[in-house]
Amino acid sequence: MKYSYEYEIKYQEVDGRKKLRLFNLENYLLEVAGIVADELGFGIRVLHPKGLTWILTRLSVEMDELPTHCEKIRIETWIESNVHMLSTRDFRIYSGDKLIGRCKSVWAVLDLEKREIVNCFDNPIFEGAVDGEVLDMPRVRMTTIPEPTGCMPHKIVYSDIDYNGHCNSCRYLQAMTDAYLPDYYGKRVRLDINYSKEAMLGETLMTNYLVSEDGVQYQQKNETGETSCSAKLSIYDL
Repeated sequence: MKYSYEYEIKYQEVDGRKKLRLFNLENYLLEVAGIVADELGFGIRVLHPKGLTWILTRLSVEMDELPTHCEKIRIETWIESNVHMLSTRDFRIYSGDKLIGRCKSVWAVLDLEKREIVNCFDNPIFEGAVDGEVLDMPRVRMTTIPEPTGCMPHKIVYSDIDYNGHCNSCRYLQAMTDAYLPDYYGKRVRLDINYSKEAMLGETLMTNYLVSEDGVQYQQKNETGETSCSAKLSIYDL
């Protein structure tokens, strides 16, 4: 089963060229995923009282163009699969009848007390939720950055923390694009982001980035040198 939601791009969500910021686009996608989970009976309203919550582990987004201020978009979504402790949720993004983007996301259920991923897809509440359509978006593998082009620190502060008690998924991307953002206007852009270790209030993440001809790669490390988040922003001609 597929679900569809419409949004109008707000002025505070666009950049200096009136284009939707990537981390605001991610926020729309996560909001839609949450709405659908609630409607199907296994959203945070059900999981939180049980000491559980959804967390995003991986996200891939391809945009042929980014919507502008006041433009209306429609986000179609469905659950591709719930297997091996991971839920894959896919999206298509439309402006009117025109397909302008697609996304594949991978989620897991986190035990809030143990801070560990748990397998709960055998619970009857998940029965009948899977649509099964596979969105063809091959996974992009991340590599380490031995010698970054540059780096920027970001301390996790109050406004970064979400209802799960850790840094909001979109805030990692916001810190990355604040550190360095290539000129991708008028191009096709693909974002791949992996979440490895949750960042908590008061921690400082160092955003290392490596600029190349086809985009930029990011790696965020905490004070002990562990990777919290990594991403690649790839740019293509239309």
